[in-house]
Amino acid sequence: MQGTVDGFSYGLVTPVAAYLMACLGGALGLRCTTRSLRHRDTFKAGWLALGATSIGTGIWTMHFIAMMGFSVHRAPISYDRPLTFASLGVAVVMVGIGIFIVGYRGATPLTLVTGGTITGLGIATMHYLGMAGMRFQGRIDYDTLTVALSVVIAVVAATTALWAAVSVHGFLASLGASLVMGLAVSGMHYTAMAAVNVHLHGTPAPGPGDTATSLLLPMLVGPAVFLLLAAVVVMFDPLLVMGDPDPQRPASPGAHRPGVPAPRRAPAYGEPANWSARPASGRRARKGDHRGGHRSQDW
Repeated sequence: MQGTVDGFSYGLVTPVAAYLMACLGGALGLRCTTRSLRHRDTFKAGWLALGATSIGTGIWTMHFIAMMGFSVHRAPISYDRPLTFASLGVAVVMVGIGIFIVGYRGATPLTLVTGGTITGLGIATMHYLGMAGMRFQGRIDYDTLTVALSVVIAVVAATTALWAAVSVHGFLASLGASLVMGLAVSGMHYTAMAAVNVHLHGTPAPGPGDTATSLLLPMLVGPAVFLLLAAVVVMFDPLLVMGDPDPQRPASPGAHRPGVPAPRRAPAYGEPANWSARPASGRRARKGDHRGGHRSQDW
């Protein structure tokens, strides 16, 4: 028996909320990845891991917030918890692989394509593994072409996100990139949901049963709290928010370098001349000329 599917049981509430969570996860991930690439310090791996976890968690949270609005007429839906959380692990791990490839191998076309493909396949795997965790009196069939289109969208979105992470440095530019990324990920989700065909077994249940909100909301609390804490970390790190220039770039031409005499400057009015900064040739030690308690000498 063909089931009647409704993907927007709560109207625009679930699509908008899902989109915002995808944007939040994408924004945090992009800023953390940019931080690790532009500031190569001892915490590089930590920033990459935080970025991967933020993106993966944001995408997973987006998926299941959107699934709150999915219902099958007169067919109560439940979710297998191990499979549901396994989909979260798949998203974080595969997004992490793609980010670490770009973070340590550089932003070459080959690494972007490789990392984007792995990340995109991870996003698609997360989606369909989460769908496999649904439990109801029936089965789900998928339209092959629509599924293929959703995977292509996921790969393109992931590759674009990795490119933005290594190419976009300003805060406003990263914000715009995260909005586009959230739109692409949400588009991938609803494209994949368009491929769903539900077939019910036997007579539909007379009652509505548990709602998807009551089942999914407790599982979403932990990932949502993590995203909020990660946002706090970002807000208190000015290098993440403002995208300050790399402190390890070469110094300006006028900067003092060890082993090189400092440039001479004219003394200010009333300031004693800095005799020790003058060349040794052509000057004589002056009696009583001290710098920091030591007599100035000719070498």
